[in-house]
Amino acid sequence: MRVALAVTAAAITVGLLPAPPSPSIELVDQTTAVDPPADPADGSLRAGGPPTPFDVGDPSVGRLDPQLLSAIQHAATAASADGITMTISSGWRSPEFQQRLLDDAVQTYGGLAAARQFVQTPEGSKHVLGEAVDVGGTGADQWLSANGAQFGLCQIYANEAWHFELATDPQGSCPPLRANAAS
Repeated sequence: MRVALAVTAAAITVGLLPAPPSPSIELVDQTTAVDPPADPADGSLRAGGPPTPFDVGDPSVGRLDPQLLSAIQHAATAASADGITMTISSGWRSPEFQQRLLDDAVQTYGGLAAARQFVQTPEGSKHVLGEAVDVGGTGADQWLSANGAQFGLCQIYANEAWHFELATDPQGSCPPLRANAAS
């Protein structure tokens, strides 16, 4: 239980999961947890903070689909010119890490149906395929929502402002937002 809560707390902190709707759930302060550290080889968080789109030695960045990696790097360069520093809160994930996120979300939200609004199964996750990125950095998600289409990057879910995929149509337009990961 302690591991699940620590991973969930970390996922909420970096924007992988929204805060739970119930204030009765007590999350473990990750800085005091004695559990083993995250394993960057599975796409989870690494020590020292989230990587940039140029940290290709980090598996969560380096294992992204090459087209997505190029698009997010170009977007990050353009965002930087506007004073926005973009990081990758989550990129590629192993199927095992994706399952842990789903399991943690089930515990956090009280069931699979509620969890699925925020976390895909390993079989359905674009992160597992390296075809999705969650961006971080102050204002980075807003910048990418406003400018991402010119790089092919689109916000996919209405409830996840940080989640982007290559999804523009031939005219360079993003598809309508889906309500959540389960829709």
